[in-house]
Amino acid sequence: MVTRRNFLKTATMASAGLAVGGLNLSAADQLSAASYQRVKGANGKVNLACIGIGNRGGEILNEFAKTGLANIVALCDVDMGAKHTQENMAKFPNAKRFKDFREMFDKIGNEIDAVSVGVPDFAHFPIAMLAISLGKHVYVEKPMGRTFLEAELLMDAAKRHPKVVTQVGNQGHSEANYFQFKAWKEAGIIKDVTAVTAHMNSARRWHGWDTNIYKYPEAQPIPETLDWDVWTMAAQYHEYNEKYHYGNWRCWYDFGMGALGDWGAHILDTIHEFLELGLPYEVNPVMLKGHNDYFFPMSSTIDFKFAARKSMPALDITWYDGVDNVPPVPAGYGTSDLDPNIPTVAGGKIQPTKLNPGKIIYSKNLTFKGGSHGSTLSIIPEEKAKEMKSKLPPVPESPSNHYANFLLGCKGEEKTRSPFGIHGPLSQVFSLGVMAQRLNTKLLFDTKTKQITNNPFANAMLTGIPPRKGWEEFYKL
Repeated sequence: MVTRRNFLKTATMASAGLAVGGLNLSAADQLSAASYQRVKGANGKVNLACIGIGNRGGEILNEFAKTGLANIVALCDVDMGAKHTQENMAKFPNAKRFKDFREMFDKIGNEIDAVSVGVPDFAHFPIAMLAISLGKHVYVEKPMGRTFLEAELLMDAAKRHPKVVTQVGNQGHSEANYFQFKAWKEAGIIKDVTAVTAHMNSARRWHGWDTNIYKYPEAQPIPETLDWDVWTMAAQYHEYNEKYHYGNWRCWYDFGMGALGDWGAHILDTIHEFLELGLPYEVNPVMLKGHNDYFFPMSSTIDFKFAARKSMPALDITWYDGVDNVPPVPAGYGTSDLDPNIPTVAGGKIQPTKLNPGKIIYSKNLTFKGGSHGSTLSIIPEEKAKEMKSKLPPVPESPSNHYANFLLGCKGEEKTRSPFGIHGPLSQVFSLGVMAQRLNTKLLFDTKTKQITNNPFANAMLTGIPPRKGWEEFYKL
């Protein structure tokens, strides 16, 4: 039984871990500096270990290989016997192979400069924390942590190890969307934003599941090649079931972050960074269809309220997910365009029956629509866009894609565009949104103390469920 006492005990342990970590700052800095210097020598390539090499992890592995900036020195996956992992292993026959990332660091840590982390959301934290503590540069898929505390600890670790380069895998931060938003903001085109509609209305894995659920799925035989214990890591133990595996983990509160954590980083990343949103003071689940205690709702509408910042007004972000929960769009919206790198979903006119993932940005004088990932913004309606055309600033091209940007960062040649310090607060926004979904209640949040003020149990949940026995140390690194 998870109680508030358990959560508070975990929070106390985590605080102690931060203090312990601070004592090792000097030694960790030396390790980080050594890693940085090693990258700068020999053939100029980064010695990269890839953790998670199937499905999305395999795509990351191959993208890093394409840059020509990395030596793939190690491959690590909890299921090295699966077809999709074997296909990727065959491409890198000289890379050393491991099932457990801890064993990998123990045996060949001195051969590794950097790691990529392409594993389920709940498993990001232990791997990233250990890598940083060993002075290894870290590329981790979004969201960087599943809980509020995990993101907080990872940001703190990055600060304590300033020579370690970090990057979160929201690839739009190295594409046209990033550079356009930055240029338009600096030129005063994007200003006085008061409301944003963010939407992801495609079908998700759990759509169609029975929401009248009262227990977790029954145990099934564990596949012979899968190390289920390592797969579970610090998460609360669950008996193996195919409804947790191969991406299905995203459906469950215990393992994933639903549509919001999956797509929010690709839709809201530039809005959050360049409008300097930080953390919301209120999160309200306006509508949850098919709410239950185990997996995510069939549809969700969540309102995030952000206070005024500097000369910028207060701003509300309203998030819509679910195939039957398409948000209203303004007159003159037109069609819904899609980044060519992600699956196509048909658009429509005025009020489409389906919208591609994206956002609508409302400011005092202008309205913008945009997609996800690298998709650029456009001004709507079309007549207003024509009027503004001559006033729009030039947008610089990206000097590197997201993977090359990380590797060049490891070499000291570029700064990463989505380091932990930039992405961390956005990851925490998603954590608060997921908590509001799970509890089906409004959360009032003090952005200075980082505490939920209207619900003691929710406040204790900021730390997440206590880690499994044997994994507590990762919260003390």
